Amino acid sequence: MKTRLSLIASACLLAASASSFAAESAPVMDSKSCDPPKYPKAALMNEETGTVAMGFLVATDGKVIESKVEKSSGSKSLDKAALSALSLCKFKPGNKDGKVEQLWAKLDFVWKLE
Repeated sequence: MKTRLSLIASACLLAASASSFAAESAPVMDSKSCDPPKYPKAALMNEETGTVAMGFLVATDGKVIESKVEKSSGSKSLDKAALSALSLCKFKPGNKDGKVEQLWAKLDFVWKLE
């Protein structure tokens, strides 16, 4: 009987904790909706490379309403170029519990010399 009560109590706790987590899917960028970032001339001449991590707040219509650099590439000009260009992209909006909502998308852009 004691084991049975423990299992029932565990099942109730598991159900309660599962219901407190919302099913969420982040916005997804449509890469065909915008031009890729262009290498800034000074960064190209200085052979600057790196990866910039960015966050984009995407509205329910798929447009970026706020953007920020979360981790710099080490070059302000590369960060600014990536953020400016990718902020113009259209996104498939994210959703929470099956409802389209304003959510953050995270993207990394890698600058490398070919």
